[in-house]
Amino acid sequence: MGTLGRKAVPLALALLAGLLTGCGVSARATDVTDSGQASSGAAQSGGTVGAAGSACALPVTFDIARGWQAKAVDGLAAVASDGTDGDLAESLLRQGPVTLACEIDAKPAGAIGFLRVSTGKPGSGDAGAVLRAFVAAEDGTSEAKYRTFTSGGLAGVRVDYVYTSELLDETKRESALAVVTPRGPVVLHLGGLDSAEHEEMLPAFELAQQTLRSA
Repeated sequence: MGTLGRKAVPLALALLAGLLTGCGVSARATDVTDSGQASSGAAQSGGTVGAAGSACALPVTFDIARGWQAKAVDGLAAVASDGTDGDLAESLLRQGPVTLACEIDAKPAGAIGFLRVSTGKPGSGDAGAVLRAFVAAEDGTSEAKYRTFTSGGLAGVRVDYVYTSELLDETKRESALAVVTPRGPVVLHLGGLDSAEHEEMLPAFELAQQTLRSA
């Protein structure tokens, strides 16, 4: 990304209060056609985001899990340190062809992690190309599996993978998906403190995937 990712983690933590992380994928990625990887449980809806007037106005709408809290990212650059120019702040929000637009925090529901939504300009490519460009912006991942899905008339691509942090010497699972709308591409990324947190939050990610619609 330009970059919201692992290589910029120390700077991102300093500038954006630890809010920004990215994701990546190695050449070991494989392709699968599927409706999505099933999780061990289902999340209850706590409302919908994406429509005009909601916490985050997006090209898509989807349900968020009960207790999760959505927040638009438009003003996050304002928390950057004095003297940080706008281009640098914006670069920390960008990954591949998309830029962070919304964060949905799991902490109010008792988990540690975010469902992050990034958007891009029309003409960035199909869903598969957008997602591969998004994850290719970072290193340190393996066991990536891509699969296609449909939801609300949208054709999308999802990837599940393992990320290894050289800085922390830790490995964890992460997931992301992409769809393309007339207003541009949208990427949803689920990260967490560790693989256990990711597994706990996965039903919320799948709820978003299953209820995804064009706004």
